[in-house]
Amino acid sequence: MTGLDLLLSDHLVLILVIMGGASFVHGLLGIGFPLLATPLLSLFTDVRTAMLLLLIPTMAVNIASMIRGGQWGASLGRYWPLAIFVALGSIAGTKLLIVTSPAPYKLLMAVVLLGYLNVNRMGGRLPWINRWPRMSMIVFGLLAGLLAGTVNAAIPALIIYALELQLTANAMVQVFNLCFLSGKLSQAATFASAGLFTGEVIRATLPLGFFALLGLAGGMAIRSRFDTSTYRRWLRWALFVIAILLLVQYGMGIWS
Repeated sequence: MTGLDLLLSDHLVLILVIMGGASFVHGLLGIGFPLLATPLLSLFTDVRTAMLLLLIPTMAVNIASMIRGGQWGASLGRYWPLAIFVALGSIAGTKLLIVTSPAPYKLLMAVVLLGYLNVNRMGGRLPWINRWPRMSMIVFGLLAGLLAGTVNAAIPALIIYALELQLTANAMVQVFNLCFLSGKLSQAATFASAGLFTGEVIRATLPLGFFALLGLAGGMAIRSRFDTSTYRRWLRWALFVIAILLLVQYGMGIWS
């Protein structure tokens, strides 16, 4: 039995609850699956293992979210180069994750979550994004990819970028998920070249992808009827608690 099989055997119910909840949130808001699932899984495993566990489910969720909404030309047709830079940054971040100890990335994940929780305060303070659109696309694409490769959380950088450009909600969801998908594909290729993303990993996690799609469908079904502002508030508090738990775990690891 591989380490991943053992993890699934020991924590299957908890993993299903985390993935079901995270994919449901993604269905409601169009974002959030890896951002929520990765730190929760990292509470009882390392970041690298959590990311391997989430590769296929995340790609399944991204494809389904990207397809929904229509008007692809208006969003994906204009911002597809962003996904390329995310992929390049993801390759660099994943290689960094492979060759270094995964323990410090719990601290980085906590910092990323706390940064995400302050995205709204940071919005409107980066006028150069509109002044130099090509440069800003490169900078935020690479930054988002680097975060995706190391902590599975590209969304803080992408949200800041999208808020400054004042993208519509539908365009944001489609562009974000295209970037997530490109990042996951490049990450999967990098893990595979290092011998970490194997046929056994695919076999073990493929059923989780189908389960994540069920949660996603549930969230999408009630997206138009749900008070998303209230849920965003709940999500922010949940992420704050997770960030604190990760900081405590990291601190205990240093002093143990």
